[in-house]
Amino acid sequence: MKELLTTANLNFLLQGLWLTLYISFISIVLSTIFGTILAVMRNGKNIFLRLISSIYIEFVRNVPNLLWIFIIFLVFQMKSTPAGITAFTVFTSAALAEIIRGGLNAIDIGQTEAGLSQGFTGFQIFIYIIFPQAIRKMLPAIISQFVTVIKDTSFLYSVIALQELFGKSQILMGQYFEPSQVFTLYGLVAAIYFIINFAISSFSRRLAKKWEQAAE
Repeated sequence: MKELLTTANLNFLLQGLWLTLYISFISIVLSTIFGTILAVMRNGKNIFLRLISSIYIEFVRNVPNLLWIFIIFLVFQMKSTPAGITAFTVFTSAALAEIIRGGLNAIDIGQTEAGLSQGFTGFQIFIYIIFPQAIRKMLPAIISQFVTVIKDTSFLYSVIALQELFGKSQILMGQYFEPSQVFTLYGLVAAIYFIINFAISSFSRRLAKKWEQAAE
């Protein structure tokens, strides 16, 4: 046990954790931006933009993320880290687009009409009236998607040999063979994933509850 939980091994795992969080954060930020754009396009009046966004969302969502990682890494000849970020952005943008679109559609049309009657432009109505209300409704689903991104980064080692947290644990596993060592290492990695994702989910629940209380 002591041989496994050395400072060197823990630092090795922390390097993988840093890469996991880095890929997840960049992917989430980009996916939120592109997902919002896709949602607005699909809800818009321009038939051409609606068609483009609909095709993208439906096609990407119904192809496994694992396959997108393969495609982007092999076809576009990217390095591992950019390929991982791109693949997760491509896939998560489509998933978030539907979540965001659902949140936007949940806002009563009267909000838009009230904004227009006050002289607001369509853009101002969206930014200052519609989106702030919609984000409260879609926050739990968005956070759930963010947690999925963090967990799914574990695919990257087996697909494109990217040494994120799970990849680092697999490399360490090659040095240990005792059942207790294997259990300890995988238990430690599972605990790290759990702590991070549970903290994010808990924060989301507290924030949603705070918003509900403020709205009352």
